Amino acid sequence: MKNCKDVICGKNVQIYDFTNLYGCHIGDDTKIGTFVEVQRGAVIGARCKISSHSFICEGVTIEDEVFIGHGVMFTNDKHPQSCNSKGLLAGVEDWTMMKTLVKRGASIGSGSTILPGLTIGENSVIGAGSVVTKDVLNNTVVFGNPAKVKS
Repeated sequence: MKNCKDVICGKNVQIYDFTNLYGCHIGDDTKIGTFVEVQRGAVIGARCKISSHSFICEGVTIEDEVFIGHGVMFTNDKHPQSCNSKGLLAGVEDWTMMKTLVKRGASIGSGSTILPGLTIGENSVIGAGSVVTKDVLNNTVVFGNPAKVKS
């Protein structure tokens, strides 16, 4: 891997125009689409495809061979707020970052939102437009709002 500013990129990484990447790690042969933001501390594995307009925040780890559809939003705070109890703009000391793990081979459909602190299982599929509020088991298909196992 080589260091590109404060982004650590693996070999053959493709990063399209108008992305915002800082302080993150991107594995070999991964493709990052246009208008994607990947925040400090996020990790994206090898051979992943991150489609345009997606947001991958601090605390998110994406393992190898994961597909992220267009406009997928990850979150990392269950209680977001603008100001703290003193009425001042909230800072890093005023919130708790929750980690999210997307395991190898998972696919997350376009327009989905992933709430914080979850694990998305290996080879699982999340249908487009889903809101994921609970862990997703390995090899499971979920969809809807809230996302539920396909029956």
